[in-house]
Amino acid sequence: MDGYSKKQIGEKGEYYAELYLRKQLYNIAARNFRCRFGEIDIIAQTKDIIAFVEVKTRNTCTPVLPADSVNKAKQKKIMKSAYCYLYINKIKKQPRFDIIEVFVNRATLRCISVNHIENAFIQTDNYSAY
Repeated sequence: MDGYSKKQIGEKGEYYAELYLRKQLYNIAARNFRCRFGEIDIIAQTKDIIAFVEVKTRNTCTPVLPADSVNKAKQKKIMKSAYCYLYINKIKKQPRFDIIEVFVNRATLRCISVNHIENAFIQTDNYSAY
């Protein structure tokens, strides 16, 4: 996008995603959680669940949906990182894996729209057994 680095675009997208989640009454537990398995952009909680959110930011001219870039390998890293977070923090809530697509104006990085995909992918392996 015009003159912005990938890092700047990603940070702006995460900012908009966090604002969106707060408006939906989620509590933000962590941003950019890192462990040996990978990184999780946002960890948000409600009374029933803990959502591990991958944020993908694109401009509206992109021919591919942002969520399509979260392939199986990326999903596996997110799930392993999520179970690491749950283990470290001794959290017993039901995990959910979400993707938030943020669409921005390519010139200004202003938010145009946010698409929250709940349960974007599910656990297929047993990562919780440490």
